Amino acid sequence: MLLSASCAVKTKVDPILNPIVAQKLMLDLRYFCDDADLEKTCRTPVTKLPQPLADMISDTGIGGVILFAENLQNTRQILTLNYALQQAAKRAGHLPLFIAIDQEGGRVVRLPQNLGTSFAGNMAIGATFAKHGDKFARESGEIMAKELMSLGFNVNFAPTVDVNVNPLNPVINVRSYGEDANIVAQLGTAQMAAMQHQGMIATLKHFPGHGDTSVDSHTGLPRVDHDLQQIEAVDLKPFSYAIDRDAPGMIMTAHIQYPQLDNTEFMAKDGNTVILPATMSRKILTDLLRDKMEFKGLIVTDALNMAGIAHYFDQTEAVVQTFSAGADIALMPITIRRPSDIANLKQLISDVTNAVQQGRLNRKEIDVSAQRIAALKASYQLSKPQTLPIDQAIVSAQATLDSLAHKMVEQQLANSAIVMIKNSGVLPLDNSVTNLLLVMPDTTKCMGLTLALKNRLPTLNIKCNSVASVDADVNLLALDQVDMVITADITPDQSLAELGGMDDIQHRRERSTKQQQISQQLRMLEAAQQLGKKTLFISLRTPYNSRLFAPYADAILASFAYRLTKSEYMDDSGRSITQYDGPIFNALADVISGRIQAQGSLPVTVQ
Repeated sequence: MLLSASCAVKTKVDPILNPIVAQKLMLDLRYFCDDADLEKTCRTPVTKLPQPLADMISDTGIGGVILFAENLQNTRQILTLNYALQQAAKRAGHLPLFIAIDQEGGRVVRLPQNLGTSFAGNMAIGATFAKHGDKFARESGEIMAKELMSLGFNVNFAPTVDVNVNPLNPVINVRSYGEDANIVAQLGTAQMAAMQHQGMIATLKHFPGHGDTSVDSHTGLPRVDHDLQQIEAVDLKPFSYAIDRDAPGMIMTAHIQYPQLDNTEFMAKDGNTVILPATMSRKILTDLLRDKMEFKGLIVTDALNMAGIAHYFDQTEAVVQTFSAGADIALMPITIRRPSDIANLKQLISDVTNAVQQGRLNRKEIDVSAQRIAALKASYQLSKPQTLPIDQAIVSAQATLDSLAHKMVEQQLANSAIVMIKNSGVLPLDNSVTNLLLVMPDTTKCMGLTLALKNRLPTLNIKCNSVASVDADVNLLALDQVDMVITADITPDQSLAELGGMDDIQHRRERSTKQQQISQQLRMLEAAQQLGKKTLFISLRTPYNSRLFAPYADAILASFAYRLTKSEYMDDSGRSITQYDGPIFNALADVISGRIQAQGSLPVTVQ
């Protein structure tokens, strides 16, 4: 079967349909500028609601918005923005907005690092399962929900329940609980249920599974060629488990081809014939998820501006196709960056309404979808937080966000997640180690581990070099002066957004490739061993690379996370001090120094 991605002739718009269609759209408001200079890319973050965007919400009745890190500065600012968003909808008599955020913990967090409780992330939680069961999935879900709700959010696009069975997965990796579908199912359902018990709508993602891809759907269109038995036993397992045992509020689609589930082809806008991604597949979203798996909640697409969709469909056709497939909400279907873009949104709504009137979209299905949206908003009482005066809301949020109990759970998770993959008698450190060389992925990681170790072993002499800024020969020359070498790796490599700044961003173009970095680190560890030095390798993200370092490392630790918080203060001499610290570095230092034992178990296979 071959589908066409062309638009039909327009008919007169039915105004009754417009607000129904608008409720099925969720926009990002990351940046907004005036129309003064249309030649320049808009990069002004929306931290307070401009009048044109407020009017857009009132005029169209869109169903929701998603906010990103650029929109979020501090408690007062976030609450003021979210209150303004809801007031814009309320003023025109619309339903309350879904206000969504990606706050997974670990690698993907949007709240400022010094504001919310970030947690080490899903694979760290997976590492605790053997000893602690779903304890940290439940506790992190509860805490994230409390904190996000205190700031005016009502939808969290989490948890990720993809089963990471591909070591080369560039986009999921530590965002997954691990490679065991049954464990992923239990942990994902526990975290989801904990969020929703607090009143936060959770979102399982990415259906039908993003765990066995080597392509990032942000930049391309991945394909999974599992047979039906593997799809049911692995990819679908966490979703079916959660649906059977609880009531997920939302499930997010994946821009991934699953030919064993649907091999229907369509003609893309470039004229090529391509297999439908799951986001556009009726067989996957309606026949499988809605009918066979009996999912009652909302189906939300992953962002439609990602290359896995945008490369193949124009904006209107993408929305029409995904609604035809059975999605309830189109996420980020159009870019709004200037007042002149708002007309494009109104045209999109009219075009989709036109598709309903022409029969390309089933009117009854659109109405039922809108009813599901309204029912979910009502059941989670989205308008309730707005009843609290904003000053009181700010005080309440600050108390929630500054909770020492939340920080204790964050540190307990970090302590429980560290895995000792190997130890040939070099850990914990003994008195034979007085001079230590650290070789870390960037300067902030140097500062973080150095601070944590010095706090525990104050007499230890530590020199730390960044892979980003120090030549390998400098580290080789330093070996004569040290008793032990500790090096750490982040694989897959950090994006520019994840780098800590300083020399690393400034010299990004000169920074060696990941393969060059690994080669340098292996060369250094091999040289250290030949000189009789003790060696430790730390995997700060997915631990698959540990096997490369095993022959040259006396000990190997895995942490699955590397998040640090920056703090600045004046010391007693009036000097400005900048430091970086975080729970996972505290946990690593505690294991290295012998304060605690590594408790975690590998949630993925390292061969």
